[in-house]
Amino acid sequence: MEGLSVHAANPPPGVARPGAVRDMAAASQRRIGRREHLRLRGVGGTELGARSRGRRLIRWSKSCRRTRPEILGGWRGARICHGKLPSIATASHHTCPSTLGPFPLLQHIISSSSERLEPYPIMSVEVINTISPTTNEAIITRNGASAADLEQLPKVATEAFESFRKTTLKERQDIVRKFLKGLGDHESDLAQELTVQMGRPIAFTGKEISTAVKRGEYLLKISDEALKDTDGEPEKGFKRFIRKVPVGPVLIIFAWNYPYLILVNSLIPAILAGNTVILKPSPQTPTIVERVAQIFSDAGLPKGVLQYFHCGSPTVMETIVRDPRIALVCFTGSVAGGLAVQKAAADRIVNVGLELGGKDPAYIRDDVDIDWAAEEIVDGAIFNSGQSCCSLERVYVDEKIHDGFVAAVQKVLKGYKLGDPFDKSTHVGPVISKRSKEAIEAHIKDALDKGAKDATPENESFANPPPKGNFVKPTLLTGVDHSMTVMTEETFGPVIPIMKVKSDAEALKLMNDSEFGLTASIWTKDTDKGYELAEDVEAGTVFVNRCDYPSPDLAWTGYKNSGKGQTLGRFGFEQFVKSKSFHVKDYPK
Repeated sequence: MEGLSVHAANPPPGVARPGAVRDMAAASQRRIGRREHLRLRGVGGTELGARSRGRRLIRWSKSCRRTRPEILGGWRGARICHGKLPSIATASHHTCPSTLGPFPLLQHIISSSSERLEPYPIMSVEVINTISPTTNEAIITRNGASAADLEQLPKVATEAFESFRKTTLKERQDIVRKFLKGLGDHESDLAQELTVQMGRPIAFTGKEISTAVKRGEYLLKISDEALKDTDGEPEKGFKRFIRKVPVGPVLIIFAWNYPYLILVNSLIPAILAGNTVILKPSPQTPTIVERVAQIFSDAGLPKGVLQYFHCGSPTVMETIVRDPRIALVCFTGSVAGGLAVQKAAADRIVNVGLELGGKDPAYIRDDVDIDWAAEEIVDGAIFNSGQSCCSLERVYVDEKIHDGFVAAVQKVLKGYKLGDPFDKSTHVGPVISKRSKEAIEAHIKDALDKGAKDATPENESFANPPPKGNFVKPTLLTGVDHSMTVMTEETFGPVIPIMKVKSDAEALKLMNDSEFGLTASIWTKDTDKGYELAEDVEAGTVFVNRCDYPSPDLAWTGYKNSGKGQTLGRFGFEQFVKSKSFHVKDYPK
């Protein structure tokens, strides 16, 4: 096994060559009866190692000695070379080939270097597989961090914080500006990877990258104002002001459905405010943190300021959330996950920001243009296969226009295509997992069993989706009510349940009849009436004649079980800073 090199070929432009994926997965699971020494370098000092355009190379040390068999990626007795402030304190390896051409994968090289290696705790043998939602085959494998591994992450973050917090805002702005440019430069490549990992049609994934860049640029633009000192009341002989200082190491745990956008919401303000950051991505989109780390490194971010790890163990996650060196936890995901994070943090004084689920309602008043409203509602409910925290999940329609509106929605759905996400004509790709598909279909079945009607129009692509993936046809349901789970629990899929209402008052009551409160929308020609109704809707964001659009200049926050805390706008900086008051009296002469 000495001198073994494992190569992974470039991925296909689409998903039509699953054999290559299988070959990679098989290589990643090869057993290697060896013990290695591991050398890692992270952000600001990434060891890219041997590579060539279009393939990656893993080199094995000739100093390996025989021990029990290990799975590739599960290192035992590993050691880490620190330098001053390493930014990655956990091993990971890549079995997914790069789609980025000359933009390299972060690579970790097993080395027999004679330089002194500092002891590092035994690493986890947990192997985390990313399963393609399009083919249900393993496409990426990562080594999961153990509780022992996670001891190093806060240590490095705390050490790096001591110097990074003293940098000027302008220095941090320059780094973020370069990072955003780098992110934009790789839009096409990053979009390809995102489609492979989470299944959104390729026609739309690039838009997430460009929107993330624009959102980051806005946060960069307002950072001077958001982070400036606040003067106290003037008084002769005194100087008083409030300074916003960074909180310290921040843990950001984020979801797979819009990973770049979700990450920008927290990561950019955190870095601009002078914090160090530890990232934990979803196992479904593991390469996001690796790309972000590489681009930030190229932008000049100091070592140790940004770290990441991969993890599939709730116990390991609880360990780092409880760590007293973590000053802030930002979590985006399910309500159950948010409650677990909050519980883990409950035995110490630490802020926890939670962006959780939604069951976002739309109310269509009788004065709207039906065709226009139908286009907007279908897009708001079906885009990204309905997998957005602010997707439309409940639609209430005035009874006077109900039948006409349903017919208009049917007409729109006839023009949608369900299928291969690498086909540029596809509108709707697979949902993220078999489990998700089953949960969505269970909601539909529950509604039908209780008297709802499947009013989905005939559509060839809906009837004949690709055979392997987690494809759920966009489904229009009528005759629904709040006895059905599709109207009360988060569906997170391409389903449009429409309920007939008699009045504004009934619509408002039903809109608020939910454990969630992220967004809501009201559709009407009478914008004054729209404002009036919006005042009484229990949601963090209420749209009038729009939906499903977090605006970077407004606070993004949830009511009820949709979360706590806020991101975006100037308010989005507040959780990443704490106030420090200065009260100075002139010395008596």
